[in-house]
Amino acid sequence: MILFFGTRPGKATTKTLSDITCPHCQQLSTLTAYSQPNYLHLFWIPIWTINTSRYAECSHCKRVYYKKEFSAEMERALK
Repeated sequence: MILFFGTRPGKATTKTLSDITCPHCQQLSTLTAYSQPNYLHLFWIPIWTINTSRYAECSHCKRVYYKKEFSAEMERALK
């Protein structure tokens, strides 16, 4: 019997963080948060979510903030 298994990224979701200022350039409402799950799959069918990568990007200065760099303000806006 042959089993096909591995990992594959899922569909990315985006959310605009309105009324949040960028910590780097101090521009208001320029941050967009991205979230993309990574799945374990069997025969190309997703079974479990292994992890989810999250980051935010400022559309003005193009600075990227990873999950560990999120400010308390960003965390509250994502919940």
